[in-house]
Amino acid sequence: MTNPSLRHAPYAVASLFFLLGFNYGSWATRLPALKAQLELGPAQVGFLLLASGLGAVFSFPITATLLRKLGAQRCCWLSAALIPGLLILLGLAPNYPFALVVMVFEGVAAACLNVAMNAQGVDIELKRRKPIMSRLHAVFSLGGLAAALFASQMIRLLPSVTLHFAAAAILMWALLAWAAPRLLPQAPEPDRQPGKRFSLPSGAALWLGIAALAGTVVEGSMSDWTALYLKERAGASEQWAALGLAAFTVTMFCARWLGDGWRARWGSARLLQVGGSVAGIGLALGLLLGGFWPGLLAFALVGLGVAAVSPCVYIAGAKQGPVALAAVTTTGAVGALLGPPLIGFVAHASHLGWGLAVVAGSAALIALAARRIAW
Repeated sequence: MTNPSLRHAPYAVASLFFLLGFNYGSWATRLPALKAQLELGPAQVGFLLLASGLGAVFSFPITATLLRKLGAQRCCWLSAALIPGLLILLGLAPNYPFALVVMVFEGVAAACLNVAMNAQGVDIELKRRKPIMSRLHAVFSLGGLAAALFASQMIRLLPSVTLHFAAAAILMWALLAWAAPRLLPQAPEPDRQPGKRFSLPSGAALWLGIAALAGTVVEGSMSDWTALYLKERAGASEQWAALGLAAFTVTMFCARWLGDGWRARWGSARLLQVGGSVAGIGLALGLLLGGFWPGLLAFALVGLGVAAVSPCVYIAGAKQGPVALAAVTTTGAVGALLGPPLIGFVAHASHLGWGLAVVAGSAALIALAARRIAW
């Protein structure tokens, strides 16, 4: 008979994944309003986004320490309670410097929740002996979609950014209130390699970090550059160009929803080897053929191929201890931060086709790293 706490815990952790996706989607959908409210230029909006990314990247010592001292369950409570409050503060921001500081703290809190809820997910999966991580990451995407739909209605009913963020915060706190008592109890746990807490990774651990980095480079670049590629290189209209991101997102969500069964059948190593190859070769062929339909199909194949990267590398990192998991998520944040600008620099030096060729190379690197990781 299943332990009652194990029966409810997956839904509680899924709620936290939804909450984090809802948070990202909430402030991302109101960036135009924040830009107007704070009288920002395009470069300042870019630095606002950079502040959140930097907060996530430099959160590693904080997150690792909290996981060791508090445990994943309490870290989930703390970070998930802070995030809605920071969203309200962003809506109340009186000036640009205040908003920058809020976004830095948002990045730290989001990174802490990301690590803690993945640690919960891995613990539940191991105890239930049933894969759930891929679907948890799919629920994160659902949270972002729900935030976009909620924002569209709030903009119509309450144009105020502050009121929108307050309403979103109340929903997130309510979700946390339901989830918190149902999370799996986890005592503080020392890292399994205490002598290597802040040393550079090597061997199989290095390849785990490379897979995480390459995966987020691909994800971030697809989100930022697909529409522009279809418009500038394939000659699509703005309306049709938007389908590039849709194709990537839909196949990624579907693959993540089905990915737990695939991982149980084939294992993480084979899943990432095949997935990275499909994404890399598919994108490379789409770029070589050119045109709208090859590009659209290529982006769909990328979403299908890289969907399993984050769930698989988070599981592998968590098995090595909380500090290893924090290091993997931090490495992923670095990829998300640096990937899209890197594509832009390459595109500026040549054209966007060569920029996306870097993404194809990153996908191939996932397949290579999967062969080296001690799954």
